[in-house]
Amino acid sequence: MPEDKKVAIKKINAAGPMKALMAAYFKELDEASRTGKRKVAWCTSVGPAELLRSFGFLVYFPENHGAMLGSTRMATELIPAANAIGYSPDICSYLTSDIGSFIQGKTPLQAMGIDRPPKPDVLVYNTSQCRDVQDWMYWYHRELGVPVLGIETHRGIHEITDAHVRSVSSQMEAMIEPLEKISGRKFDLGDLNEVLRISKETTLEWERILRAAEHVPSPITFFDGTIHMGPAVVLRGDQRATDYYRLLNAELEERIQNGVGAVDDERHRIYWEGMPIWGKLREHAELFAAHRGCVVCSTYCNSWIFKAFDPDDPFTSMARAYLEIFIIRDEMFKERYIADMVRTYQVNGVVFHDAKTCPNNSNNRYGMPERLNKLNIPNITIHADLNDLRCYSEEQGRTNIEAFMEQLGG
Repeated sequence: MPEDKKVAIKKINAAGPMKALMAAYFKELDEASRTGKRKVAWCTSVGPAELLRSFGFLVYFPENHGAMLGSTRMATELIPAANAIGYSPDICSYLTSDIGSFIQGKTPLQAMGIDRPPKPDVLVYNTSQCRDVQDWMYWYHRELGVPVLGIETHRGIHEITDAHVRSVSSQMEAMIEPLEKISGRKFDLGDLNEVLRISKETTLEWERILRAAEHVPSPITFFDGTIHMGPAVVLRGDQRATDYYRLLNAELEERIQNGVGAVDDERHRIYWEGMPIWGKLREHAELFAAHRGCVVCSTYCNSWIFKAFDPDDPFTSMARAYLEIFIIRDEMFKERYIADMVRTYQVNGVVFHDAKTCPNNSNNRYGMPERLNKLNIPNITIHADLNDLRCYSEEQGRTNIEAFMEQLGG
């Protein structure tokens, strides 16, 4: 493949409305923070956002801000500010770049005319992803004097039991009393039922989008998914997210009907395992496309499919949905899951991203690549990081990906 060959990335028309929706979301948060007209809750990405919305909170997600810092390539220059106050360069670079952003007063939101992230009235976490989210929220607790509420989640789960579910659901129910005091509003089960109904619709529409990639050629790539997942992350329980995904699904269905693939002359179908390398999304999209490779699926984008949601049984179903996500499960489950995805999406090869600062979502570290080899599933490991580009060798990464694509047959 010639070094200078450039491949145009196909534009998704719905990207315009999505950008407007995300801008409106951040401006609502900014207005609430400046005026005090609405309460703001900060929540980790698999935290109880639906419960918070039922109390009338606007919900802000620091991990989404971390991804923005990575994709705008601001993270690498901000991380040292967190390192300087004792936060190791080996811990989550979402955390260190976000704290660095706060310390230095620099944020991608400034491009929207927003000076800083919204001031929280409460900080809420769920350790389903990792312990780092707890430490992250407690840093802001000490800095801002804001109350913290948390859920401690089981990890390394093989089969989800009723005991697991009761543990998480009871912790959510225990949040009701403090949230009533902070919000100034009594808990209303009907409000939670309605928020969860909308959230279930959103998650099913998002699943439809990701499953569109089962078609050959795929109308969407993993790299598209990392961008368009924004509403599924930050607007769960908001009707606007559901409406947006219906718009996007209509566009993808049109591509399928017309036989239009996201990658021209698609030949190889790839599974991306682990976190995105946020600052290299476009480069990687172009690199795979230049080799007629379409990254059709990932565990990352699927992390916001919560099919267990049941508006008629909110606490139990939310607990089960949060427990079902890939990152919490044991190695046996993960191996079976990946093998199933390879079959379902007709995948030719798997790319593992070993993210230096995200061990919990680097699934190559306990023998998974070798076990996939025994299942005749070709794979490669790329060493990098989600946000800290100092951990990524551009030349080595490109060489390894190109060699892998040639191994797959061109």
